[in-house]
Order: sequence, then structure tokens, then C-alpha cells
Amino acid sequence: MKVDRRKYLKLMAGVIAAAGIPAARQGLAAQASQETSEPVVDTHLHCFAGADSQQFPYHERAPYRPAEAATPEFLMDCMDGADVDYAIVVHPEPYQDDHRYLEHCLEVGGGRLKGTCLFFSDRPDSLERMPEFLSANAEKIIASRLHAYAPGRLPPFGRPELKRWWQMVSDSGVAAQLHFSPRYAEQLDPYIREFTDTTVIIDHLGRPMQGTPEEHAKVLDWAKLPNTIMKLAAIPSQNSYPHRDVGPVMRQIVDAFGPDRIIYGGGFNVRATPESYRQYRETIATHLTQLSKAEQAAIFGGNAAQLFGWKA
Repeated sequence: MKVDRRKYLKLMAGVIAAAGIPAARQGLAAQASQETSEPVVDTHLHCFAGADSQQFPYHERAPYRPAEAATPEFLMDCMDGADVDYAIVVHPEPYQDDHRYLEHCLEVGGGRLKGTCLFFSDRPDSLERMPEFLSANAEKIIASRLHAYAPGRLPPFGRPELKRWWQMVSDSGVAAQLHFSPRYAEQLDPYIREFTDTTVIIDHLGRPMQGTPEEHAKVLDWAKLPNTIMKLAAIPSQNSYPHRDVGPVMRQIVDAFGPDRIIYGGGFNVRATPESYRQYRETIATHLTQLSKAEQAAIFGGNAAQLFGWKA
């Protein structure tokens, strides 16, 4: 007999509770969410159908092609096991502006998943399809993502095409989600300041270890702008180049943006388990011990639930 893993996990949670064994949520992040009854929302993960998929092939311009699948069904199992209530599927670059697999993921998610989209300002045939896609997926797409981190694949800074992308994002009512190296923060700055009614989500701490502290200072300066949201995701390891301790950077970010304008994401991938997925959240929590339980719970889900339309 085939066992439904999601039902099994829920069944075992009930058995554990009945036996008086401590719940799976034992760490700092878990305690914060439990004590405040806030949902847990992972705002950054990728799903892939895999390199062998005929139904959802990678785009011909894909900059990388993950061989193994990380399916929405597997994601939902990990979410159940790690006590993650909702999640954002960030549409990954291998699919470019083909969003068929993202739409499949959102259908599987049944309301627990929302997504981001990817359309290219320097490809007119791509950009013109964004409004129709957002209209067809109203309430399911929370942001349009922009990449500025790899030479040769940069947005057209200073040109009308990029301003048009910002204007279309602003008109649609979704957020602008920025994935960039700090060296490009100066070129992104004018758009963030011009489109003040557009929520701007800063991915991966603003990639502090991929630039100098002086370059990342521009990212921290954006905390003065009320339309910016910082995402704690892709926390860099001190064991990799440039071997800088991320702790002081995290403290700077929390002090600058405050707990009401920070969200968390990460921990899910093809190798994830419910245990590793939960542990990633707990690792982030070790950098937030100066905050109250209510403030931590806001970062781990309360803020995102309010921003992206999920019930608390």
C-alpha cells in the first residue's frame, strides 16, 4: 500500500502530541511562532521539473540546468514536516520567461503557494506579455524579479526599457524583487527612489559578501526608504570566500530595517528534509536573539502573511 507522506507526517505529529513528547518545533524560531500564533512563511525557494522533463523543459537561454527535480509535491511534504504554512516559489532563471512550471506549482500548492515572475525589459516580446500574465494570475504572483549580478546578463541601466519595466510593475501592483550584487546598487538606486509607491524586495541580504562593505552601505541606506523590504535568505558561510563573519552584517540589517520590514526565506532544495528545512530557519533565528519573540515571529511569517495576502 502506498503511504501518503503528508498524511503520515500529520498523523505522527498527533501521535507525538498524545504521547506527551515535545513537538517538532523546539528552537528559537519555532518558539516565537508558537507563542504569537503567527504563520511561518518561506518567501524564497525554487522548484524544478528536472533536466529530463518533456512537459516542462528548460528555456534555450537557461544560464544553468539543474539535473534533478525539486517538485511542488516534494516541497509540500517538506513544508508539512518543517511546520511551514505558506511559501513563495521564486520563478528560476532556467525557465526564463516561460512560466508554465510555475503555474503548475501554484496549482499543486492549493493556496499555500504564491510565486514571482520573470520578464525581461530588454526583450520587447517578453515584457509586453507581463501584464496579461499578471492579470491571469491575480492574487497568485507577488513580485516581478530583476537580476543584476552577472556581466553580460545585466538589465539595461539608464535606458527607457528598464524604466518601462519598473512602470509596468508599479502599475500592476506587485512588488519589484531585486537580485543583485552590491556593485550595481548605485545603478538601481534612482528607480527605487522614483517609484516610491512600489514595494521593493531586496533578495539575499543584498549579497553583502559579493561586494565591499562600502558598496553594501548603499543597500543599507535603502532602509531609509519606506517602500523597501529586506529578505534574510542565502545566509553566507564564513567558511567560504571572502570569509567575513555574517553576524555583524545581519545585525546592521536588522538595526537598519527593523523587524517590521524584514522577511525570511530559504532552506528548501532537492536535498532538503523536513529536519534540514526547519534547521535553516533556526540558524537564522540565532542571529535575531536581540529581538522579542513577537518581532522574530513577524520576520518568520507575520510580515509576509500581511504583505502577500495570507491569513494570520
